[in-house]
Amino acid sequence: MAQHPQITSPEQWSRDLAAQWVVAVDRMVVGEWNHPEAAPHPLAGKPLMTNTKCTYIATVRTFFFDCQRWGWIPVRFDPQRSIITPRSLKAQRGPNPRVIADDIWAKLMSAGLTLTQADLPLCLHQVLPKGHPAKAQRVLQPQPQPWYPFELVRAITLTWLFGGLRSDEIKRLRVGCVRWQAPDPSSVNSSTNNRPICLLEVPVNKTGRSFVKPVDSLMGEAINTWEQVRPNALDSWDTKTGESVQFLFIYRGKRIGNTYLNTTLIPMLCRKAGVPEKDARGPITSHRARSTIATQLYNAREPMSLFELQAWLGHHSPDSTQQYAKITPTKLTKAYRDAGYFDRNVRMIEVLLDQDAIQSGAAANGEPWKYYDLGHGYCTYDFFDQCPHRMACAKCSFYRPKTSSKGPLLEGKAYLQRMLQMIPLLEDERAAVEDTVGAMDALLHRLVDVPMPDGQRPIKSTSLSPLPVINQHRALSSEETKTD
Repeated sequence: MAQHPQITSPEQWSRDLAAQWVVAVDRMVVGEWNHPEAAPHPLAGKPLMTNTKCTYIATVRTFFFDCQRWGWIPVRFDPQRSIITPRSLKAQRGPNPRVIADDIWAKLMSAGLTLTQADLPLCLHQVLPKGHPAKAQRVLQPQPQPWYPFELVRAITLTWLFGGLRSDEIKRLRVGCVRWQAPDPSSVNSSTNNRPICLLEVPVNKTGRSFVKPVDSLMGEAINTWEQVRPNALDSWDTKTGESVQFLFIYRGKRIGNTYLNTTLIPMLCRKAGVPEKDARGPITSHRARSTIATQLYNAREPMSLFELQAWLGHHSPDSTQQYAKITPTKLTKAYRDAGYFDRNVRMIEVLLDQDAIQSGAAANGEPWKYYDLGHGYCTYDFFDQCPHRMACAKCSFYRPKTSSKGPLLEGKAYLQRMLQMIPLLEDERAAVEDTVGAMDALLHRLVDVPMPDGQRPIKSTSLSPLPVINQHRALSSEETKTD
């Protein structure tokens, strides 16, 4: 109505108007169309969330589709094609697990392992006085106490730090979910310390059936400790499976709250570790531990494969696992260096500078003063790096063989400076340097009719000689760095 006051009915909408509406929703901000007398929204002026924009577009698309299908308005455009969610919004709707930084996670891990009774948050238990009806005024106990026992809190803490479970899976763990297995004697080493293997039975989750996975023995020991002091409770109803089971984390006849991890446990660990409850990626929540553990297992010194990590996380599809297995910048940097991209395209060649020719003025008169070491001889062409025959010397007039009388004379000069010069390589030259016979033959065949720096043409391809080059990371010996 603000931009098109003449449009008063859905039947007046056209394809162009539908496209304009999609653009307007994409640029909409919070509180833009609120009532003037309504209280200001705390997020007023900020862009709408991606899911909100997609919901608005999908709702209007369905509205026009139903109106046309039921014959309420004439068909003037196709809502399925005109009111479509932009690709930019679809790309933002995918899962985006947020990994906790290694330094913050290490501090949270240390805080969880050193958790004590004094770290637990205290609360005042409310009880009804004796002889009063249920609606009587409640009184408070004088001494505040932790709401959950220490054994329960420690078991939940280590489960969150080591289990890599969803919050719903942690709440629905059952009594007896931990079992122990003797280690394989053939795989025992000093690092395992002959500790038994702890296996955790994960209940049915939103993507798959129940499964068993190995976890750290510290987590299993904490769960066994809680089971020993856990008070007896009646069976509870598992809404996901429809079974009557004994839940592990239950106290006073009730399971832990839905928000206990995010509102109580994690802030307690952050205070003990001295880290903020929010980082650059947002608040530290229970699900971020799952992504952090998966990322560390994927980037370990002996990492888990993608399919092994999929089985450990309990994902139905490897596509979901790829969202969690983030490659750290350290591992990516190492892989980039090992790929040798710079080495594949740049090589170094040794250059000899005749200081006598430079100081005496002979170089100004046209005498050679720069010698490129080709292995089998020297090239005195000043623009050697631009010569098309640089990787397969055609032995033109600039060529000085080492077997001639000039070679030993050059090596015996008193003022001879040795240097290295980088030579960028083309694709066929790089293949020839890597000692590929077919690539070398193709390079020689291509250079047969290419003129040499002195203007002549090579006599035949057999006269061409490959140029041996050294790796750029080769360190010069002490004799080479000194003036000869």
